[in-house]
Amino acid sequence: MGQTDARKGYGMPYLGELASLFTALCWASNAVLFARAGQRVGSATVNATRLAVALGVMVVLHLVLVGSLFPYAAGPARLAWLGASGLIGYALGDALLFEAYVLLGPRIAVLIYTLWPVFAALMAWACLGQSMGWPRVAAMLVTLGGIALVVAEKGRGAADRGKPRRFGLGLILALGGAGGQAVGFLFSRFGMAGGFSPISANLIRVCAGAGALWAWQLFRRELVPNFRRLRDAHAARLIALGALFGPVIGVVLSLYAINHARYLGVASTIMSLSPVMLLPFAVFVEKERVGAMAVLGTVISISGAAAMFLI
Repeated sequence: MGQTDARKGYGMPYLGELASLFTALCWASNAVLFARAGQRVGSATVNATRLAVALGVMVVLHLVLVGSLFPYAAGPARLAWLGASGLIGYALGDALLFEAYVLLGPRIAVLIYTLWPVFAALMAWACLGQSMGWPRVAAMLVTLGGIALVVAEKGRGAADRGKPRRFGLGLILALGGAGGQAVGFLFSRFGMAGGFSPISANLIRVCAGAGALWAWQLFRRELVPNFRRLRDAHAARLIALGALFGPVIGVVLSLYAINHARYLGVASTIMSLSPVMLLPFAVFVEKERVGAMAVLGTVISISGAAAMFLI
């Protein structure tokens, strides 16, 4: 994640940044789809089922584009990094985030989730010795201030009205999801060192995440009941479409962006634009009243995240 890597040439310019932009669009779409599905069948069913869909699609993609069902020659170190990334990102972090979708609604949950670049910077400072300096610390505070402005308007959302405990729990879960994304981001970068294919990397991550999640739900005797809830055909369609936009297209694009953007800070900041993309949906589709404070908070939080990486 050093500056030397970030400035490498990658042939055609701006492909990584463009991939980051489409990643943000995919993540905004999958937030809406999974939130609606979770309200019908529960977040546990969404989490288990979307990984089943993603695994099937990724195996087919890997067979068609790479020529094998699995990247058997990845090597133990690469498998360990990417497997750990999948365990933390897909099984743990996303489980927390999907429950936050149900409790908070997609716009607020995804906005809080944009803290993951801040967490990634802190982890890089603590684990890799990368000094942020006071300007970036100030930018982090600006980002947190933007989040606080949006949280202050929670009473205007139908999902939060009269249920402060649910909002508090959703806030904690969304922060946990952001932390999981940050760890997964760092581990994925380590695992993809040397130009490893993002399709192969995502297949390893999905296998690890799905295996861990299904084993846990099987141990708790929840796996079969979760899949039985797919009798709700509308929820099943929402989950399948969300899986296509999220753990398949969105994640592959994000892994591509990590290795091909000229500046990692720019790529990660563009990926965090999902809340801005969700505002028109909230206003025109959900008929949600989005106040000036929420709009201002969104702008401030995204600006703070951009400044933190670009200073």
